[in-house]
Amino acid sequence: MSGGAGIRDVWQLVDEARADLGGAPPADDVAATMVRLLSGRPPAAIAALDRPFDELMAMSYRADLWAAAYIINGGASNDGFDYFRGWLVAQGREWFECALAGPDSLAAHPEVIAAAAEAGDLDGEPILYVVMDAYRAATDEDDVPAYSDTVWIPDLDPDWSFDYNNRTEMRRRLPALVALFDGEEKP
Repeated sequence: MSGGAGIRDVWQLVDEARADLGGAPPADDVAATMVRLLSGRPPAAIAALDRPFDELMAMSYRADLWAAAYIINGGASNDGFDYFRGWLVAQGREWFECALAGPDSLAAHPEVIAAAAEAGDLDGEPILYVVMDAYRAATDEDDVPAYSDTVWIPDLDPDWSFDYNNRTEMRRRLPALVALFDGEEKP
């Protein structure tokens, strides 16, 4: 991996971390393993992953996914939604792409099912700092060199601009998640 890292490189790192941990590791463990794996690489290779991570966060900045996070975590502030998307990245490419294709599909994810039963939050905040933490470990510097261009953050879909506490509307749009978290049979 050189200065031209891309999203594929992030997924390879996530896969490597998850394989090292085995099973279904918590997002925090995936992040710690990613930092360990990355921190042995050249600083430029670490810094090159900053933009692809930001691109994944931008790709997942969607109102329908925010609504899913709201159901799953019993609410989702701006930061809470960021942390949820960090958790989603830690699940790997397949789950990430599945959630983007249809957020209601998350009702089949084992950790989402467990969160419904235990009223637990799905939070992957440490994923957001993997590049910074690895860069700091490798260089003793606090700041990753900035890339020259910006990552475009999309506007949220106005069709999803409604009160996420409106269970009727949420049930219409995300029926499997609402059924799971309301203890109903899946539609």
